[in-house]
Amino acid sequence: MSLISTPPSSLCILRLSAIGDVTHVLPTLNCIKRQWPGCKITWIIGKLEHQLVYDIPGVEFIIYDKSQGSKANQTLKEMLKNRQFDILLHMQISLRASLASRHIRAKYKIGFDFKRARNFQWLFTNKKIPFVAQQHVLDSFLEFPKLLGIDTDTIEWSIPLADEEKSFIENAVTVKNYAVINPSASNNVRNWSVDHYATIIDYLHEKYQLHTVLSGGPATAEIKLSQSIAEEAQNKPTILTGKTSLKQLAALLQNASLVIAPDTGPAHIANALGAKVIGLYANSNPLRTGPYSNLKYTVNRYPDALEATYGKTVNQVRWGRRVRRDDIMEFIGKDDVIEKIDSALKAD
Repeated sequence: MSLISTPPSSLCILRLSAIGDVTHVLPTLNCIKRQWPGCKITWIIGKLEHQLVYDIPGVEFIIYDKSQGSKANQTLKEMLKNRQFDILLHMQISLRASLASRHIRAKYKIGFDFKRARNFQWLFTNKKIPFVAQQHVLDSFLEFPKLLGIDTDTIEWSIPLADEEKSFIENAVTVKNYAVINPSASNNVRNWSVDHYATIIDYLHEKYQLHTVLSGGPATAEIKLSQSIAEEAQNKPTILTGKTSLKQLAALLQNASLVIAPDTGPAHIANALGAKVIGLYANSNPLRTGPYSNLKYTVNRYPDALEATYGKTVNQVRWGRRVRRDDIMEFIGKDDVIEKIDSALKAD
């Protein structure tokens, strides 16, 4: 039974970060827009994440800049002091997000069920989505519109890309057929080894005549990792690490024949744009956080890492538990990735 009987006039989404999770929100957003075209939607979002989705039509974005510390909450409070929403979708369990939610006035404040509402999120909401065991993050987000009686059968991401972003990539990458490797994750523990990435670059070139482009953010560590991989590879890749905006990165990923990445935002951007993605997973469970439409191409060594580290199976630990060890990515071998490459590219 739906929580409400008539479409609301206004709805607020609270999801600040991270980039991958923001892409997981998009199917929920599009379900709401389709069913309630007259509803005014506001999304409170992080500064970096806003750069990816700012031009989605029919959505008002309010930036929450976490770098401002406590001032960010005060800024949000001032911006919303005369605002009232019918519904708040509180879609983040961080304490930062919950503290921000205090400044969002809404009749219904919908959050996660008690089992998933960590960091006391349940204290900041008055309605909860139902508990469903072992869901992908994207599917857990879809529980929010379901509670409102919205049809969620159609999964649509829709990240707008302008002509200038597409033109930038056409000029930066002069070959038509290319693969993208985004080797870095926000957590360096998830980074695969330099020599393994170099081997994959050479394999893509020799077996499939695919040139490789290395992508990533502007952090010094990411740039150095890409440079080290390029030096190791026999077939030199194009390095765009630190040289693209989020939108330009998205355009690069959209046109790639294949994308390879650990558990990091660009893998989910690529998935949202319809690219074939090989995810490299050992630290976390891809059935919860993997590239949603590409799980069949994901290297999943999470169960092996879990067993070797804690002596437990996936069903014996909390859903979403990460494996903490510095050598976690050594569970993934080069042959694991080559097998997925062959599967993905021979499917064409």
